[in-house]
Amino acid sequence: MPATRASVPVASTSSLVLLPSYNSGPQLLETIRAALTHWRPVWVVIDASTDGSAQAALQLATTEPDLRVIVREVNGGKGAAVLDGLRLALVQGFQHALVMDADGQHPADRIVEFMQLAAENPRTLVLGVPQFGPEAPKARVYGRLGGNTFAEIETLWGGIRDSLFGFRVYPVADTVRLMESIRTARRFDFDTEVAVRLYWQGYRTLNIPVAVRYLTRQEGGVSYFRYLPDNWLLVKTHARLLLGMLPRLPHLLCRTLSRR
Repeated sequence: MPATRASVPVASTSSLVLLPSYNSGPQLLETIRAALTHWRPVWVVIDASTDGSAQAALQLATTEPDLRVIVREVNGGKGAAVLDGLRLALVQGFQHALVMDADGQHPADRIVEFMQLAAENPRTLVLGVPQFGPEAPKARVYGRLGGNTFAEIETLWGGIRDSLFGFRVYPVADTVRLMESIRTARRFDFDTEVAVRLYWQGYRTLNIPVAVRYLTRQEGGVSYFRYLPDNWLLVKTHARLLLGMLPRLPHLLCRTLSRR
């Protein structure tokens, strides 16, 4: 399905764009404005930022009625920020949330396409697959290959083509229910663990190529990936998921065979 270019933003009462943000700097406002150009409402969850971006987003919200800014007092990580937003979205009756990074890496002009695919494909995870440009750090490009392989093993090749990419549409109710049943997936492990566990619960996968833009520091690019702690977190995540896969093997094998 080709990307849909919206001439006016789509207004929805069932799906929202959710931006978790921690010290995203000036890129946060640019990302918010880009998202609002294509979709409304847009919600931002500020994860206890200290760079002034929360104040800037709150100021913008005074002139943008379709923008909601939620400020966390204590930093909890990406997964915790997303969960806060999803809980409120569930209360207000939203069914889908497209989660995207607040740092300008993800293309807002793909939002409408992803939302349409989610609406047209029930019980399906609409997952972005990053298409890296030449400016992308090689360590980030090749470093994710191991995690992607483990995610495929944990689902018996269920089709999670990139386990770390953050441009995705999540089902609000099932994601909240899942995350409230576990204590993990609150930080950098969020995207990997939630996608695998939702697949275990019967969700199919739909992978869509998405261009990724890596900004330089001069362009306002930021990264809070901690090489050793976050890689160790992913190692523990995959070890936990591999163990969790074992009692599910018969069911996963049936799903794999039925696809073939």
